[in-house]
Amino acid sequence: MAAAPSPNARLIKSPLRPNHHHDLLKPGATVTFPSTNNGFPSLSPSRSPAKPLSITCSTSQLQDRPATATGGAASVSEDRVFNFAAGPAVLPEKVLAKAQSELLNWRGSGMSVMEMSHRGKEFTAIIVKAEADLRALLSIPEDYAVLFLQGGATTQFAAVPLNLCSPGEPVDYLVTGSWGDKAGKEASKYAKVNVIWSGKAENYVRIPPNFDELEQNPDARYLHICANETIYGVEFKDYPTPKNRGGILVADMSSNFCSKPVDVTQFGLIYAGAQKNVGPAGVTVVIVRKDLIGSAQGITPVMLDYKIHADNKSLYNTPPCFGLYVCGLVFEDLLDQGGLAEVEKKNKEKADLLYAAIDESNGFYRCPVEKSVRSLMNVPFTLEKSELEADFINKAAKEKMVALKGHRSVGGMRASIYNAMPLAGVEKLVAFMKHFQASHTT
Repeated sequence: MAAAPSPNARLIKSPLRPNHHHDLLKPGATVTFPSTNNGFPSLSPSRSPAKPLSITCSTSQLQDRPATATGGAASVSEDRVFNFAAGPAVLPEKVLAKAQSELLNWRGSGMSVMEMSHRGKEFTAIIVKAEADLRALLSIPEDYAVLFLQGGATTQFAAVPLNLCSPGEPVDYLVTGSWGDKAGKEASKYAKVNVIWSGKAENYVRIPPNFDELEQNPDARYLHICANETIYGVEFKDYPTPKNRGGILVADMSSNFCSKPVDVTQFGLIYAGAQKNVGPAGVTVVIVRKDLIGSAQGITPVMLDYKIHADNKSLYNTPPCFGLYVCGLVFEDLLDQGGLAEVEKKNKEKADLLYAAIDESNGFYRCPVEKSVRSLMNVPFTLEKSELEADFINKAAKEKMVALKGHRSVGGMRASIYNAMPLAGVEKLVAFMKHFQASHTT
């Protein structure tokens, strides 16, 4: 498609200045969960007492806790829960402590990040480093722009077709869950959407095993996927090859962004909300091939025009400054861990432990997702006796394991085990699951 001047081209002249976790399980310690009122709730009088369950906490997943002026690290960690929320989600405790220590006076500037001008040299240093660290994490080539935006991934459902397509131009959508479905419906306002495959009839429990059998439109502008469906727990382990004329694959990576290495060059565009794996709510990351920028539809709002944001280095208007700063701290922490290959190893260890507990429960717990595409980030499961689910969630919360209730559209339970969830949190959840099963099995 021939490049056309952006409808917002006159606006791009905006001047810019140059420029661990929890201490509930100590490393190496073995903790016994009794069948009495110590710790987990006692068994029903009509049940036979279950044998005590014990579990050993790994040292490698517990994060160093910075001391605080009000009682040290332990006092902070003991007040925190294991947060299994799908997003906003758990953040690395190191990152939170760093942000806390710099909250009043960022590195001698005399200001909080929340107070400084987004065009000043202090914030310029923050956003430049955040982009550089993200590029290092994902090996992002120079022919890709990195944009830090607002509006969440949901706003990108419209921004993608508005920037990449002419009105009514065909696009292909491979739908493996609710978010892919919503993305396609929003895109249909600005392009001609063709759903080449949908798992809706099977309640989104799988991904098509043979991408070559999908009937892609060679005239489509792009092929869109959602790399990890947060609600249903379905994750692409590899990616389809787009057969459209430009070879453009677009991916919503909101819930597995920076959880594993990704070859960015396989994609024309990647977008992700930060609030699951890399920061607080309010920041949206877009990684887009530069040759795809500059042909936005005439109706494209200024704030959805990639060229505006690329030309102004994500500073066309005031960005979510503090959120971006925290994202930068998370990127730095991921690099300190050894990069995304090391992060992926930790994520696999956690997921394997939790899925094993489900699969080895003799049907007491069930995960409906096909094993080959189970998510490393979001683990949905149900109980054989659904009437026990509320009791499970309530008792888990009493043990400082929160946000385990499944999405309102599917019910059951869901444990989101993003990068910042330590192995200790998954170990404690597994021990609780085994105890709960024992207490409800005659």
